[in-house]
Amino acid sequence: MAFDGIVVANLVHELKEELLNGRIAKIVQSEADELLLTIKSPAGQKRLLICADASLPLVYLTETNKTAPMTAPNFCMLLRKHISNGRIIDISQPKLERIIRFTIEHLNELGDLCRKVLIVEIMGKHSNIIFCTEEGKIIDSIKHVSAQISSVREVLPGREYFIPDTMHKADPLTVPKEDFSTLLTGKPSPVSKALYTSFTGISPVVAEEICHLAGLDSSVPAKEYSEDILCHLYTQFELFLSAVKEKCFSPAIYYDGREPKEFSSLPLTHFPNYTKQEFSSISEVLRTYYSTRSQLTRIRQKSVDLRHVVQTALERSRKKYDLQLRQLKDTENREKYKVYGELINTYGYNVSEGARQLEALNYYTNEMLTIPLDPTQTPQENAQRYFAKYNKQKRTFEALSELCKETKDDITYLESIQTALDIALTEDDLAGIKEELTETGYIKRKFTRKKVKVKNTPLHYISSDGYHMYVGKNNLQNDELTFDFAVGNDWWFHAKQAPGSHVIVKTNGEELPDRTFEEAGRLAAYYSSMRGSEKVEIDYVEKKHVKKPKGGKPGFVVYYTNYSLVIDSDISGIQEV
Repeated sequence: MAFDGIVVANLVHELKEELLNGRIAKIVQSEADELLLTIKSPAGQKRLLICADASLPLVYLTETNKTAPMTAPNFCMLLRKHISNGRIIDISQPKLERIIRFTIEHLNELGDLCRKVLIVEIMGKHSNIIFCTEEGKIIDSIKHVSAQISSVREVLPGREYFIPDTMHKADPLTVPKEDFSTLLTGKPSPVSKALYTSFTGISPVVAEEICHLAGLDSSVPAKEYSEDILCHLYTQFELFLSAVKEKCFSPAIYYDGREPKEFSSLPLTHFPNYTKQEFSSISEVLRTYYSTRSQLTRIRQKSVDLRHVVQTALERSRKKYDLQLRQLKDTENREKYKVYGELINTYGYNVSEGARQLEALNYYTNEMLTIPLDPTQTPQENAQRYFAKYNKQKRTFEALSELCKETKDDITYLESIQTALDIALTEDDLAGIKEELTETGYIKRKFTRKKVKVKNTPLHYISSDGYHMYVGKNNLQNDELTFDFAVGNDWWFHAKQAPGSHVIVKTNGEELPDRTFEEAGRLAAYYSSMRGSEKVEIDYVEKKHVKKPKGGKPGFVVYYTNYSLVIDSDISGIQEV
């Protein structure tokens, strides 16, 4: 994600259209580093959220109101005193910096017309909201920065406001061609890094996009490219940024499946596997992107306890499986002891008393064998000893084989739970997984023994040919989809030998087109542990051939005749209901 200078330029353009000449009707400081301004503009009443949080600085228009605290903080009271009912006469961005300047006209205590400037700096941990006079003297700020905190710039009442130029970056909207080449070749870093460290407002994502448009390898240092190539790069650089100069923005979010990965105000073409969703407003982009990311982060945080339960059980099962395999390996020579016993019974009459070994022909392989003997025992007792050893290892082998299969099934099942946690998007999804772990005994049910009813529905997609496709989000849902929801002629899809979701395609008694088979295969690949792979083998079969083994864990099925296809896990373009 990149809240860069280009996004800020788009935001400034949007705010000018919506807020210019509007009057500030209400100022609320609901958080220590957050303001909500209610503005009555010619376009109607608008709310502007300004957040200077170090981890997530934001500025965007919102419809959500916030409750004011009982006692307003000092900074909020100061703003109310000076600019309450003030008129926004200008909104600007210096160069392509991540800075928005609101010039506000108001009447002072004597009734004279004055101007103040509210400056919003969106700079990560250095983000701030600074209130200044028109001449640039700081009146106050939402965060005070003293000389002990920063040696570059103090942000305190009475100090002069200036933009620190610690990186010595150039303005990308005005840089001439000669300076462009000099700036890039003067840095030993890759050309993409040289771009975003040389010019204000250019993020790593935008730098990669410019290199992509120019057809250059972004990891190669600029000094290794010829002057002609750098000239071509400058042309693409100017073309890309011309949209900023002309205010031709196209806000969009880029999704990897259901997860938003990037947002931008200009088209990004170097994400071919991402799904692009366009918006008419950059504020809507920011609201949607950060709310979705926040939801995903919250779900991941809430799933920590479940992940810990699964990971602990998985590690225990893997250790047990390794031990069982080692013990099973010790029984590999069991047949040898059976042969020793038989050969002693066959040739034992030749063994002299007190002999320590027997040389005998193995009539199974026609080879001579040397069989160790206990000199204190008779040949018959030696034979019985080897038969007893054989029978013991045979019983151990049979028991361990069954235990290994059970432990392996446990590992596969727990890995499927991990996959279900990875695709969980709501608290209901997590509740379904928790109930499943409770039913299978990995979590003890508290307070009540009654089964918890979880309201949860499978994912629902429609293929390009109009067929309904359903994806289970956990093993209980997989079983329900396959054995309760699907009918005999519906098609069932699953990633081959990998934990993942069951995918059901409703056929309505019709023959499916090839494109629907491919799209269902992509869904099965995406909602599996193979997500992100370019080639995933998918098994698919009519539902009537899928059976539930007796005593099988949730989600476990067997099938003996199936078709297979190899496909990627890109589900962009598949319509979700």
